[in-house]
Amino acid sequence: MDSSFSLMSAITGVLNSLSDSFAAFTPRALTALVVFLAGLLLAKISARVIKTTFARLKIDDILDRVGMTEILQKLGMRETPGYLLSRLVFYLLLLLFTQSAAEAVGMAAISESITAFFNYLPHFVAAAIVLLIGMLIAQFAGGAVTRSARDSGIEFGAILGRIVSSLVVFLAGLMAVTQLRIDTEIIHSVVLILLAGAALALALSFGLGSRDITRNLVAGFYIRKLFEVGTTLEVNDLEGTLAGISPLHTVIEKDGHLVTVPNSVFLEKSAKQ
Repeated sequence: MDSSFSLMSAITGVLNSLSDSFAAFTPRALTALVVFLAGLLLAKISARVIKTTFARLKIDDILDRVGMTEILQKLGMRETPGYLLSRLVFYLLLLLFTQSAAEAVGMAAISESITAFFNYLPHFVAAAIVLLIGMLIAQFAGGAVTRSARDSGIEFGAILGRIVSSLVVFLAGLMAVTQLRIDTEIIHSVVLILLAGAALALALSFGLGSRDITRNLVAGFYIRKLFEVGTTLEVNDLEGTLAGISPLHTVIEKDGHLVTVPNSVFLEKSAKQ
């Protein structure tokens, strides 16, 4: 009889404890639900306001003209900047209110994880901004170098533009990694070694193996400034009509035949028109 009474008392105690816990948890759960639903509503409203603002002010068109849309597409983002920003704000607000809801029901681990994410978020945003600005500058610089090279008659201007653009993007990437507070000492050391090696190789190439090429390239630049195609020239006892100027050679037409002369000849001999 005593054992049966003790068992019933134990069961009653457990049920009372569960009932008290449920009664204490219910208000917190309802509070968390209300907070989450309010956050969801606010996030949807904020996203709609951003999309509407971008559409009315035609901000997407402006960003497209400055090249931002193209950069986002290179990063694998096919949507417009306004849509991407609205989705970003939506999920950030939803995550923020989720953190508040988790804290209301006592889920400390989830709340602390989300808090840590928001503490790190400014560094991620700064890195993203640095990278985007760097890519914009790279796009502008690469295009400017390409156009300048083509205007100067350099046939490999597109390659020079891509090289300049890649270097700017690389430097922007290093700066973005620094904003993320990632130790870049090893990366800096490797980059310095690579740049030093490239500079040495370039110096040796131009100084030893490519002197004639360099002279021809420089001479070709000045020949384009001094002479026009169709001009009659006399150089090295060769008289004919200027048919074209390549980066390394000048093409002269004589008696229906084309003769190529190294551009450096014009640095050594005087040409007569």
